[in-house]
Amino acid sequence: MEGRMKTCVFRVVVEPDEDRWVSYCPALEQFGAATWGYTEEEALKNIREVVEMVVAELVEDDLPIPEGPVEEVAIYPTQHRVAVPV
Repeated sequence: MEGRMKTCVFRVVVEPDEDRWVSYCPALEQFGAATWGYTEEEALKNIREVVEMVVAELVEDDLPIPEGPVEEVAIYPTQHRVAVPV
């Protein structure tokens, strides 16, 4: 897929921790992809922003974006997709 646009879908973890929620992206945690929020929704919003910043920085620095393990990262050729939790 080198040189072609692709969509990366990263698994994130959002967990309660005392009086707040922590969130992190296991595939990008080594790059600092962890944050928190006062609510589950805030923690999820914050980790989305952190993942976007980490990926942008990897691209800017011409570093590879992790493409696995498969349970943590899904890679798709760029196309329209809709994610729906059920």
